[in-house]
Amino acid sequence: MSLQGTPLSATLSLVMSQCCQKIKDTVQKLASDHKDIHSSVSRVGKAIDRNFDSEICGVVSDAVWDSREKQQQILQMAIVEHLYQQGMLSVAEELCQESTLNVDLDFKQPFLELNRILEALHEQDLGPALEWAISHRQRLLELNSSLEFKLHRLHFIRLLAGGPEKQLEALSYARHFQPFARLHQREIQVMMGSLVYLRLGLEKSPYCHLLDSSHWAEICETFTRDACSLLGLSVESPLSVSFASGCVALPVLMNIKAVIEQRQCTGVWSHKDELPIEIELGMKCWYHSVFACPILRQQTSDSNPPIKLICGHVISRDALNKLINGGKLKCPYCPMEQNPADGKRIIF
Repeated sequence: MSLQGTPLSATLSLVMSQCCQKIKDTVQKLASDHKDIHSSVSRVGKAIDRNFDSEICGVVSDAVWDSREKQQQILQMAIVEHLYQQGMLSVAEELCQESTLNVDLDFKQPFLELNRILEALHEQDLGPALEWAISHRQRLLELNSSLEFKLHRLHFIRLLAGGPEKQLEALSYARHFQPFARLHQREIQVMMGSLVYLRLGLEKSPYCHLLDSSHWAEICETFTRDACSLLGLSVESPLSVSFASGCVALPVLMNIKAVIEQRQCTGVWSHKDELPIEIELGMKCWYHSVFACPILRQQTSDSNPPIKLICGHVISRDALNKLINGGKLKCPYCPMEQNPADGKRIIF
């Protein structure tokens, strides 16, 4: 029997009214939530458009690279070196195979050795690091490195942590400190003084700082720094340094490029080995001394190196050539007259 046209009872009418109100409230809530989400998503898109430029490659001229193949090879080599330095050896080997990049064993060997020793240090195994430090003792001393002493100190502290049972072994091992007595007298005295509290518990003594776990992180950093210095490697991979520097320099270069294009300036950025302006990258990225010629107010380079005159004053080679008069050079500071050929190049 059809109920169409039949009036609803008061109870059913109330239930229907409540259901309709709930549906209306739900729809309004969904619409409001969708509006908030849509607003957030649209802001993300605008932020991406504002911070990323699809023409970012245009900042660097193609003339920087000899060829596209050379560019690809340099990039692949930088990635492989970074992977080796980070200990991701299997990934580096796979990249070499897929890119047909030929990497000599002599290039891999230092990274393999460093990672082997660092893995042992992370597992608190001092054996490989001590063996390496002893075999390179003379060269480490020439670098004023305290790596070997710190390794012996850490081994001695591990013996102290073993309690009174390890006291005799610790005293016997202390003989390894004898070659370092002159330079590390204070540290040795502290370690020997801690033996007094061994039976009472070193962790509750004034020497509890010797058991701090931070010593293991410190020895890893010391080994990495000194080993890289001895082997002629950078502590940070060139790829990570280039990436960090690029993050700082790229926005500045993009602004300069936009200004050059707007003002239609030509020839401002024509040299492939120079930037149109000086970009401050911070003290972390200072790797060598910088000399600016006091005459021409230009930073010296390989093609225009600093020259030391007989009188001791230093100017750039370009300035020297400009000051030559009649085959003689008069120093702009003394002024002492001298032969330009007597100037000597300075390497900072």
